[in-house]
Amino acid sequence: MYFNHVIEAVGHTPLVKLNKVTEGIKGTVLAKVEYFNPGNSVKDRMAIRMVEDAEKAGLLQPGGTIIEGTSGNTGMGLALAAIAKGYKAVFVMSDKQSKEKQDILRAVGAEVVVCPVDVAPEDPRSYYSVARRLSQETPNSYYPNQYDNLSNAAAHYDTTGPEIWEQTEGKITHWAAGVGTGGTISGVSKYLKEQNPAIVSIGLDTYGSVFKKYKETGIFDENEIYPYKTEGIGEDILPKNVDFDQIDLFIKVTDEDAAVMTRRLAREEGLFVGWSCGSAVFGALEYAREHLKEGDTMVIILPDHGTRYLGKIYNDEWMRAQGWLA
Repeated sequence: MYFNHVIEAVGHTPLVKLNKVTEGIKGTVLAKVEYFNPGNSVKDRMAIRMVEDAEKAGLLQPGGTIIEGTSGNTGMGLALAAIAKGYKAVFVMSDKQSKEKQDILRAVGAEVVVCPVDVAPEDPRSYYSVARRLSQETPNSYYPNQYDNLSNAAAHYDTTGPEIWEQTEGKITHWAAGVGTGGTISGVSKYLKEQNPAIVSIGLDTYGSVFKKYKETGIFDENEIYPYKTEGIGEDILPKNVDFDQIDLFIKVTDEDAAVMTRRLAREEGLFVGWSCGSAVFGALEYAREHLKEGDTMVIILPDHGTRYLGKIYNDEWMRAQGWLA
């Protein structure tokens, strides 16, 4: 058996038990390790789904250009799809994202446009605005818009959710994921809750993001928005893919706690993962210490690979400059 192209290898990623970082926690805590996807992240799933749905709808024509705003991982999934299907790719990123992410996208043939991070979403300089403008100016182009494109959540409803249910033999009781576009947590939670409505869905947010307060109060509070360093989770907008009805609660995690936990996962569990993986694990274990019981099974999604962050959280000098490493 062989695959006709690398994108056919997406999915069916392993569940791995966490052992050392979970010391003292009751129940079983499992990590869904998404860096086993060919683009090294969970975003491969929805990137390919968005492209294929666009093709079916006639929105993406042969020889076209895919233009998307990305924090890096969605861009990689879209780049692989573009290679397989003969499209060009242009990705717009904020200057907050690591140099490694920019270099990886260029390595697979994509054009990368970098924009300032400290501007409002509606500012014409923001990566949201620039991606939209470029798609309007470029003939025969397609703008997937991962934030509001519901193919994002559908990909996880159809693949990630069923995988987790089957891999845990239906024993899962708690599910946790970082929330950025919202597609992963919303799609997976919808599927799992259809199998067992008692499953608790935990969204991990970051300080500087609007999600937690909006879930708890229904208020979009601009005072919640301020710069933060963690990449890949949190937002200053409300993407359509975030289905708050499918998320039972949010927990916020600091940049430092996320970075330190990410490094612990590499050194103590052998899981060389990305920064938001540390956010997900730190926040989920904070909940687990108080709520998990013997016999419970929690699954935490680990979205991406550590190679995206070699110049930041895996760099001792950078960590010391933040005051996060003695």
